[in-house]
Amino acid sequence: MRPTLQISVFLLSSLVALGGCKIVKNADPAEAGQAEEAQTDQARMAALAREIWEPQVLPAVADLLAPLADVRAALAQDVDAAGAKYGYKPVGEASAWNFGVTGTGVIVETKMKSRAAKLQVDTVGDGKPDVTIQLGPIIRGTALRDAMSFLSFTDFRDQIEFAKLAGGLNAMAHENLMIPTEDPIGKTVSFAGIYTFKDVESRPEIVPTTLTFGAP
Repeated sequence: MRPTLQISVFLLSSLVALGGCKIVKNADPAEAGQAEEAQTDQARMAALAREIWEPQVLPAVADLLAPLADVRAALAQDVDAAGAKYGYKPVGEASAWNFGVTGTGVIVETKMKSRAAKLQVDTVGDGKPDVTIQLGPIIRGTALRDAMSFLSFTDFRDQIEFAKLAGGLNAMAHENLMIPTEDPIGKTVSFAGIYTFKDVESRPEIVPTTLTFGAP
């Protein structure tokens, strides 16, 4: 076979082979690595939150629990003294006090159809809400994480990883709640949970670890 004919046959064979192939753009290694890292962080922190929930988190919450009325009365007198007696805050001047509280009240407002579902509760009998209970599944804040004396930022790679742990703990709180399928407005609710103190005028936004609903 002449050289020119051999080349033509080779090119034709190559074109036929390529016709059955699909050209795929190579992924950017940096983008792929970042996506994998973010996914791995979230999965790992969710797994850690699940692992420590019963053996460490719930006992730590139980150790902090005090009647909401007592905590409020102490805070009205002296915030730092109340914190030293009832609360916990991470090391650092900018850290806020976190309190574990128990209480009972009447649900006067609800937000049940939102992914950030909440209850507004009257615990003092004046018909006005003075406590917010976060139901989730979206639960905001880092109160649960920051109330755990055995968790320290220095034990984690960076702020992003530490934030994902807070989200994992909030997810565990939501997962373990027994939430009525019907709107519970007007019913009584007994609660235990954690909140981060802002000031004496702000309504506590509690991340509950237990909820019990009663009759109207």
